[in-house]
Amino acid sequence: MAALPSGLSPTIDPPGYAMTDTAHTQLTTFTQALQAFERGDHTAATLSTLARQQTTLLAALPPRYSEVLLNLLDRLESSALFSEESCSFSQKDLVANLTMWVEKAQGTLNAS
Repeated sequence: MAALPSGLSPTIDPPGYAMTDTAHTQLTTFTQALQAFERGDHTAATLSTLARQQTTLLAALPPRYSEVLLNLLDRLESSALFSEESCSFSQKDLVANLTMWVEKAQGTLNAS
């Protein structure tokens, strides 16, 4: 399991991350979970569950951000059911798209 970010307590599933109430903090939590997924410390389902729980973040962003994120998470979960060779969704490409989503979300939050 990934090290717990400073100031967060393990109070929700997935373990190791806490629900927070600011959009910026929730984006940081999601970013750390995405990095943990890239290291192999989380499953796609764990990352997806955590991302879907960041309701303050999703509410702070325009609706299209939620649509895109949920689509990417659905594809990531689907890709986890198959080997990389047999799946039409590349986990590497999906992670790159999720990273781009994080960057754009950060820019949107900073602009508001």
